[in-house]
Amino acid sequence: MSSPLILYAPNVHTGGGLVLLQSLLCDWPTGQILRAILDERAIPKLNLPVAAQVTWVQSTVPYRFQAERQLAALARPGDTVLCFHGLPPLFRSAGHVVLFQQNRLLLDLMRLRDFTLRTGLRVAAERWISRALRHHVDEYIVQTPTMARALANWHGGNAVISVFPFSQIIAAKPKQQTEWDFIYVSDGLPHKNHSRLLKAWELLASEGIRPSLTLTLGPRDQALAKKVSTLAECQGIKINNAGHLDHNEVLLLYSSTHALIFPSLGESFGLPLIEARQAGLPILAPELDYVRDVCEPAQTFDPYSPTSIARAVRRFLQQTDPPPLPFTASAFWSKLGITADEISSKSVGFSNGNF
Repeated sequence: MSSPLILYAPNVHTGGGLVLLQSLLCDWPTGQILRAILDERAIPKLNLPVAAQVTWVQSTVPYRFQAERQLAALARPGDTVLCFHGLPPLFRSAGHVVLFQQNRLLLDLMRLRDFTLRTGLRVAAERWISRALRHHVDEYIVQTPTMARALANWHGGNAVISVFPFSQIIAAKPKQQTEWDFIYVSDGLPHKNHSRLLKAWELLASEGIRPSLTLTLGPRDQALAKKVSTLAECQGIKINNAGHLDHNEVLLLYSSTHALIFPSLGESFGLPLIEARQAGLPILAPELDYVRDVCEPAQTFDPYSPTSIARAVRRFLQQTDPPPLPFTASAFWSKLGITADEISSKSVGFSNGNF
């Protein structure tokens, strides 16, 4: 028998965290009893092991605080406590605390003023908890060397950090008729960089290049979704928001898409990069360390430059123009209307420094 484990994952109910949690639960070792404290919003989305002992937590501050107290009371010496929600426990645990750190925003990736007020306050609180209570963590697990370096720099101490990349292994679905040239699987948080991606599509349209793009913006991204609709309706840009999709719907969308474009400014792992690679999709992504940790993109770009993003798309579509050839100095003078004879005649009276 291995050491008893307590899986603590309140607030994990959507996105990449849910996908990884589902994968873990599906592969729970036979014969082991699962003790877990999970988010009640994930109830319809999770397949639990037989005889799992689960406490479901409501998404309110009082219930989350009560769950923290329960975790502290439940853990015993020799237990392993896996904090899968990315935050250290509020109370010292008698068990060995392992924190799975998959949220790079908690390591000060972005300025708080880049978020909406509500999201900024939440991120600020979580950043404070992460730093103030980091001594409650015995070991961190991250998924890439880039994330390990970022975490070590942020921690400032002798943190025990293990790099263990894991994801759900997906079987590539049969290719369907291509419906979209590009897909970007992401919510609309600022670091996901949708604003520059949309600007790149505007630049491409101004050049007569109109590749199709589909996004997966959810209910919290209404302002961004409205901008997408405006671009499609008013400027004729081939861009669509499919809305929030469950994981199976995303996998189906991969099978009808030509390539993944992923302009995010930073990721702890970048699960869509892994899934696109497994689905056999070419990838266009920033020339950043987190990308090279997990894939070899077909094209790279500067994520801070819409022009660079647009040029990467053009290269991928093989619609680039040859770069201009340099002109000679004589051609420069000719541009100004100055010929060799004129230069000679106009030089009279400029000798010996006299004007």
